[in-house]
Amino acid sequence: MYVTLRPSLPLRNGRVRCGRVSPTGVAPLESIPSELLLARKKMMSLPAVLRTRPSWLSPRVLRTEVLAGLVVALALIPEAISFSIIAGVDPRVGLFASFTMAVTISLVGGRRAMISAATGAIALVVAPVAQQHGVEYLVATVILGGLFQATLGVLGVARLMRFLPRSVMVGFVNALAILIFTAQLPYLTDVPWSVYALVAVGLALMVGLPRLTTAIPAPLVSIVALTAFTVAAGIAVPTVGDQGELPSTLPVLGIPAVPMTLETLRIIAPYALALALVGLMESLMTAKLVDDITDEHSDKTRESWGQGVANIVTGFFGGMGGCAMIGQTMINVKSSGARTRLSTFLAGVFLLVLVVTLGPVVAMIPMAALVGVMIMVAVGTFDWHSLHPRTLRMMPKSETAVMLATVAVTVFTHNLAIGVVIGVVVALVLFAHRVAHLVHVDSVLDPDGSTKIYRVTGQLFFASSNDLVFQFDYAGDPDNVVIDLSGAHIWDASTVASLDAIETKYHQRGITVSITGMNEPSKQRHAALAGQLGGH
Repeated sequence: MYVTLRPSLPLRNGRVRCGRVSPTGVAPLESIPSELLLARKKMMSLPAVLRTRPSWLSPRVLRTEVLAGLVVALALIPEAISFSIIAGVDPRVGLFASFTMAVTISLVGGRRAMISAATGAIALVVAPVAQQHGVEYLVATVILGGLFQATLGVLGVARLMRFLPRSVMVGFVNALAILIFTAQLPYLTDVPWSVYALVAVGLALMVGLPRLTTAIPAPLVSIVALTAFTVAAGIAVPTVGDQGELPSTLPVLGIPAVPMTLETLRIIAPYALALALVGLMESLMTAKLVDDITDEHSDKTRESWGQGVANIVTGFFGGMGGCAMIGQTMINVKSSGARTRLSTFLAGVFLLVLVVTLGPVVAMIPMAALVGVMIMVAVGTFDWHSLHPRTLRMMPKSETAVMLATVAVTVFTHNLAIGVVIGVVVALVLFAHRVAHLVHVDSVLDPDGSTKIYRVTGQLFFASSNDLVFQFDYAGDPDNVVIDLSGAHIWDASTVASLDAIETKYHQRGITVSITGMNEPSKQRHAALAGQLGGH
């Protein structure tokens, strides 16, 4: 029975009166030792962070986080092995990277429940280093890339996320779903028919089980059930063990054996910078996606330098580096319902425990079970609403074009970073094209015919101001011309150069020009640049 202490008068024997809460109300007053009140007072004097139980200690939340971490760990194993093969290194390099990335980012990252591990994008970046110079240079590249990421994070690169249009984000999500699905196709090609049956059963379990209970994540039930069935029935299908040898020892801390020379820096620096940019872009995009799913705001700056710290730690433990994994994050957040750092931490710990101590058991998991999980992730990740005919009719064509460009480039290059960059460029071009057509120039002649006033409205920048010079009647205008910019804003040097050209054309004809109505920022920019740009 919990006792609730209330202010009351002390008794003669040094004891105090209090009420004990019962289902029917407050029981008759009784006395308890004053030492208990003193202990409670001391507890209440502690900082809130020490006297408040973390949310993940709740039995229900704890169960969700533990099971989610286990499911993610099982899904990480074949992925890490596959990415190791892409990078041209031993599977242990990818598995150790997934362990160190997940554990480290769970402590220093800015987005709770997001999974970071070895990824295909990072594998593609570092593969040339491993193939041309060896694993030691790859490890040095990962460490330097982590330093770049930490530096960029401290400098506030995460703030650039505000410039990502929604259409690029939708294209990113859809392209990601397509890549997750197509990554499963090799496991469904030239395989026994029983593989297709197992995948179908796994999909049925993951669709049907949540309608009955959500106590245990459906992906975990599917993996355990299909593994038990294939082992008991002796069905020969591709397994996790077929993907590569699992490690039997723990990762060891060490320093890459490379010459500490400028030549080494020249070799690894370009790849390290590419690793940093690709990793940050994928991680920040994934963090934003998880923010939308959970309705929680994350610390993108902390996530940025946290990714750098995780890659530095991974490099010193001989890993191949990594970043946020959208597929495993969706398993953790959407499929399993995880919301805390504990699931990310346990995913890394379970991964290491499974491959080191339970390697023979993990090796028996059929790939069909994991393929089914990833197919469900792909289906759940894709934004089906974006392709609905009604949405396509309502959405501006430029928005749809940006989304499709992002998807097409990403799927073609198999690189999310390139797809996002191209999507942003297309969005900027189309936006500039739309805004450029919103500039209008109207003119009115004074009654006495001595002055003509041109009123310019809209946003003046390189795309809209280049044609501004052709909006004036230089030959037919009177001796005095006023250009009224009270309804416009000057954004760049291109606009100032256009205004200089207009003034020059009028002065060559002996016409007096005055520019009026500029707001303060436009006035400052014009005063600083007018007559200094040349070319007129």
